[in-house]
Amino acid sequence: MKLTNYFLPVKKDKPKEAEIPSHVLMLRAGMCQQSTSGIYSWLPLGKKVLDKIENITKVEMNNAGAVEILMPTIQPSELWIESGRYQDYGKEMLRIVDRNKKELLYGPTNEELITDIFRNNIQSYKDLPLNLYHVQWKFRDEVRPRFGVMRGREFLMKDAYSFDTNLDNAIKSYNKMFVAYMKLFKKMGLRPIAMKADTGPIGGDLSHEFIILSKTGESNVYFDKSLLEMQELFDKINYNDNLQECIDKYTSFYAATEEKHIPKESKNILGELINTKGIEVGHIFYFGQKYSEPLNATITNENGKNISVYMGSYGVGVSRLVGGIIEANHDSKGIIWPKEVTPFMCSLINLNPDNKECTKISTKLYEYCKENNIDVLLDDSKESIGSKLAIADLIGFPFQIIIGPKGVKTDSYEIKIRKTDATINSSLNELFNYICKNMV
Repeated sequence: MKLTNYFLPVKKDKPKEAEIPSHVLMLRAGMCQQSTSGIYSWLPLGKKVLDKIENITKVEMNNAGAVEILMPTIQPSELWIESGRYQDYGKEMLRIVDRNKKELLYGPTNEELITDIFRNNIQSYKDLPLNLYHVQWKFRDEVRPRFGVMRGREFLMKDAYSFDTNLDNAIKSYNKMFVAYMKLFKKMGLRPIAMKADTGPIGGDLSHEFIILSKTGESNVYFDKSLLEMQELFDKINYNDNLQECIDKYTSFYAATEEKHIPKESKNILGELINTKGIEVGHIFYFGQKYSEPLNATITNENGKNISVYMGSYGVGVSRLVGGIIEANHDSKGIIWPKEVTPFMCSLINLNPDNKECTKISTKLYEYCKENNIDVLLDDSKESIGSKLAIADLIGFPFQIIIGPKGVKTDSYEIKIRKTDATINSSLNELFNYICKNMV
């Protein structure tokens, strides 16, 4: 994409309403725009990241055996009244009355609706296990929306729901999601740590939060340092393997959010206890028959007995992850995108578009990237050199290739690696090889 054909409303100054780095940088980099309190329009750069996170999430859900559906944003209130949860969300729930005076709500979550889908379509144990998921916008009327997309009122979320015949099988479904989350977050360039967590209004007695570490995180977390090196447990594991053994090994190391932290227990760990800040990017729950019993979601089991189905719920904050990734990957200059979720792999910067040779070389490199399916943003604008370089650092793509008049004359072009700020000078031929080796 050429910058002159793109919509990238970059801002030089820090927005007054922004408090944390991700909010500041998303607004400055032209990723989003606030339409009203806690609600954002996603502009092209932000939408590309949102799509990449959503796609990674979907692929791993599919790998784990979940089946995608799509539920509506608007739900009938009677389902929530039937479950007994209609008042639990209080004023956070946006309630609506349509022209026929039917009470509706903008869904803050989907346990009731998915249970209704299940009870109307599944009657036998032979159809289980089943895991249904979707990616949909949610709305919760937060008392104080803040931190940009990290705590907005409208947000994009992946939620999955498992259905099983008994507790043992329900735990197997829970374990699959545990492993899937460890895998999918790594695929986004993150190092998640799973921690025991409160279930809140969702209910149940088994829950884990998936935390990424950040100095600007909103939660205090405590964990054994050894967990930083435990990701390899999940890298090669197959979903048909004994997942319980793997998870038992991982959870034998101490890890807890502030709400679940027990100082006496943490003193007995073998490794070093880390106390730092973190950001929740995923949450999984087992809640058994909390919703199936009041909503009469039953199946006939192997013995011909009618029983309430056993359920679990599994959420990933897709839009929240955009902010979370930036919180964990930025410096004083701007964003530092992991390769896995970057909106573009490279900033191709033509320092002087009026120079025919600069434009010729820039165009040649641009076409080469397109031919090799490398997503590149060519800065062909007539901004000053200082502005071009500052914008490239701000938006933070993994690589910058700088084409200037001096480099054209000497066949020497600068490659900058955004993560380390290291620079490499190379000839044009070497540059083609570097692109193929590092950016594909």
